[in-house]
Amino acid sequence: MTAGTTDPEGRTADPAERRREQRGWYFYDFACSVYSTSVVTVFLGPYLTAVAKAAADSEGFVHPLGIPVRAGSLFAYAVSLSIVVAVLAMPLVGAAADRTGRKKPLLAAAAYVGAAATTGMFFLGGERYLLGAFLLIVANASLSVSMVLYNAYLPQIAEPDERDTVSSRGWAFGYTSGALVLVLNLVLYSGHDSFGLSEGTAVRICLASAGLWWGAFTLIPLRRLRDRRIDRAHGEGAVGSGWKQLVATLRDMRRHPLTLSFLLAYLIYNDGVQTVISQASVFGSEELGLDQTTLITAVLLVQVLAVAGALGMGRMARSYGAKRTILMSLAVWTAILLAGYFLPADAPVFFYCLAAAIGLVLGGSQALSRSLFSHLVPRGKEAEYFSAYEMSDRGLSWLGPLVFGIAYQLTGSYRDAIISLVIFFAVGFVLLARVPVRRAVAAAGNPVPDRI
Repeated sequence: MTAGTTDPEGRTADPAERRREQRGWYFYDFACSVYSTSVVTVFLGPYLTAVAKAAADSEGFVHPLGIPVRAGSLFAYAVSLSIVVAVLAMPLVGAAADRTGRKKPLLAAAAYVGAAATTGMFFLGGERYLLGAFLLIVANASLSVSMVLYNAYLPQIAEPDERDTVSSRGWAFGYTSGALVLVLNLVLYSGHDSFGLSEGTAVRICLASAGLWWGAFTLIPLRRLRDRRIDRAHGEGAVGSGWKQLVATLRDMRRHPLTLSFLLAYLIYNDGVQTVISQASVFGSEELGLDQTTLITAVLLVQVLAVAGALGMGRMARSYGAKRTILMSLAVWTAILLAGYFLPADAPVFFYCLAAAIGLVLGGSQALSRSLFSHLVPRGKEAEYFSAYEMSDRGLSWLGPLVFGIAYQLTGSYRDAIISLVIFFAVGFVLLARVPVRRAVAAAGNPVPDRI
């Protein structure tokens, strides 16, 4: 492990060493984002559903552990179960990281378990739906756990005035890799006949390649990031104390009500963001009558423009502050939903315009939310607090899809369902606007940047 000098806040003191760590840190986003893009968003859902249908009985059910499950629901149930596993694991890992100061070995373990599970998806042939569901649960949960540890590095590798830029660059690296690998996968998938591959084999190669990419590029942050020594007066070990630490973390967060206020606002508006992303393909195919090629190309467009959006909003934050820039992005998200409500069917050009708008605000709103939260975390509790943040990001994102589903069930219209999500951005906007962020940073015991 490379030795380095840290300041009293745990940050790397030497600017050159700090930049080296930052460049390494960017590459974990570059490594793992291909899983979210190629595996979860594009390929695994339809393929795992097809595998489950091949194994289904005459009534369309599979029976994992003797439980009757409609084949078309298997992917959604596996994703939901992975969230439960992640919610249970994230606070424990966060507590262990903060108690021991050894985030890097835990990050390596989570990353390579997830990468191995993703690579193993190459073997999802025939009727192996149980294997597919298991690998999805392991990979999804591992990604969530690794992101807790990854995000917890941000306050230690960036000065307060640098965090908006550093966080935005991380997101930009992630969207760049997602777009690059998606292009390569689409070339393989669309031209599988010319490569002498069946459609199923091409999909399995695309799935496995995401795992190999994840594992290969994780080597860069593991070489450049370093652990910090911590000095705790209370020396209780991490083993067996995770749940006690979780309770202690929740109690401690009550001592920082402004930090909790930001987390609540983030939970609400981010639930809207995640629901728009997850349901956009359903809206496009079922309500607008768009084909799969159009939908996949739109996902690629989002990935490409999210890079520019993350970097551009990072620059805006330097001039106007992260809070104001996030509020602006929430107003744009609301406008996107209103435009989606009136979007004509069978008009891919208009759908691409909507995808472009999503891309321009998606990366920036996520990156700036992460950097703003990093200012609100008490020193020495980064991994614990970021486990709560990650739970808000991943573990509690069930309310938006529920509202979307209920709205469709009551009205039979995906347009009404998509417009129902405006409530998340409106409420999130109001709650965030009410958070006095400068006072919140000071209350957490951190230096207040000139612009925030």
